[in-house]
Amino acid sequence: MSRRSTHHSDADVGGARDSERESGARPRRDRRSSRWDEHRRARRHELTAATIVAIRAHGAEVGMSQVAAQARTSKTVVYRHFADKNDLYLAVCDRVAATLVGQLQTAMREASDDPRRTLVSGIDAYLGLIAADPEVYRYVMRPPKLDRPESEDPVSDLCTVIGDHIAEIISTELRRQNRDPSPAQTWGHALVGMVRAAGDQWLATRPDLEREELAGQLADLAWSGLSRTVTPAAASSAS
Repeated sequence: MSRRSTHHSDADVGGARDSERESGARPRRDRRSSRWDEHRRARRHELTAATIVAIRAHGAEVGMSQVAAQARTSKTVVYRHFADKNDLYLAVCDRVAATLVGQLQTAMREASDDPRRTLVSGIDAYLGLIAADPEVYRYVMRPPKLDRPESEDPVSDLCTVIGDHIAEIISTELRRQNRDPSPAQTWGHALVGMVRAAGDQWLATRPDLEREELAGQLADLAWSGLSRTVTPAAASSAS
């Protein structure tokens, strides 16, 4: 009796498995797998944070041994959570990008009642980040040779995100004036390129120039063009 019951039970289970395979249903993940995924995400987060601290301490040329020492672990453990040094670099880029874009959005949103002040605030927020964390900025802006398409370059991606954000602000203002918003993408990305180039030069040579003064100089140059194209006065002269 019991053997027959066991036999039928095994047959039922086998049939259920065959049915799962035929229907293409995914096998269920157990709780241990889910917990392991959460642990891996948390550990990657911790190791990325430790890498940023190590960069600040040892400079943009930081090595994996220094990263492991900062994390109080071994290189073997680091490589267990990151495929290689490039994978770790990309994780740091993601963290820096999130911080920079967040600070830019906050600074520009708080000054949104005045277009020129919005421009100055955005430029100053960018310069403030690179001045406060110069080695981290150098690390991000000097990527190792990545085994991936050029279109997936994280530095380009970061500049694109910021450029798109600036372009959206300009586009919104142009639409508000019932004007053609198509130049907004060009102007937004041009502004980002200008500020990045000037910021890199400022960081590399460290001239006797205060951050606020540099931000003002860049804003003056940018505003001399934007004020003739984006402001209500420009709209009046164009009509």
